[in-house]
Amino acid sequence: MLLVAALACPATAAQAPDSRPVPATNATGPAAPPYADLADLIQVSPVIADATIRSTARIKGAEAANVPAGRQRLYVTADVGALIRGEAGLPPRIGYLLDVAPDARGRIPNLKKMRVLVFARRVTGVADQLQLAGPQAQIAWSPAADSRVRTIARELLATDAPPAITGIGNAFHVPGALPGEGETQVFLQTRDARPVSLSILRRPGEQPRWSVALGEIVDEGAGPPARDTLLWYRLACGLPAQLPDTSVSQLGPDDAARAREDYRVVLDALGPCTRSAR
Repeated sequence: MLLVAALACPATAAQAPDSRPVPATNATGPAAPPYADLADLIQVSPVIADATIRSTARIKGAEAANVPAGRQRLYVTADVGALIRGEAGLPPRIGYLLDVAPDARGRIPNLKKMRVLVFARRVTGVADQLQLAGPQAQIAWSPAADSRVRTIARELLATDAPPAITGIGNAFHVPGALPGEGETQVFLQTRDARPVSLSILRRPGEQPRWSVALGEIVDEGAGPPARDTLLWYRLACGLPAQLPDTSVSQLGPDDAARAREDYRVVLDALGPCTRSAR
């Protein structure tokens, strides 16, 4: 399995590599990594390139001193086919460091001519050298992966992109006139202080319905976000597993219990924030 090192070029000071595993690749091209993995990477990658590996060279000596046991460091040279994200462009050929794990026979994977998507940062003062952005910062190219990366990049750069969730504010519950009827509203804290809230509505004999508002006005008809969209990612990967006690401190015991139940409705509907093993 390929292991990505968050490193600069051989001429720069080496940084500790990230030795967490990334999905294995094959000749036919793997499925795209989970949405959350890609969104994590794209957010921290000023440069995203579609490239084809031209050559690799094993790195030894001091520049490979911090390579994890059982792995080997390569210097990768790749030809850029397309720049998906990045200001000021890229030269036709780039280089970066990559740690790999040999196969069962001790052989290094043959990466030559492999088409990849590279998520990286620029190395200051060296135009053709990149520093990989972190786990899974090089993945095998496939139509599915390319399409998903471009979609997420567009969503993240949109002016109306939903903000990152940093915590939970106050929660309120208002019982209805009929048994089993009521509404819960949960206010979320965001990185840029934009208002985001969840509304959960219960009516007798019906399944609970919930919606998310990206502003002051609640649109109960908006419905939950579709899975594998940026809004889904912000909620599924940003919400805590339960309402903090501070969020329901102003509610009576019954209303607090119902608010927690309604919050669980949202989490269950969103499903898990699936990431690959790291």
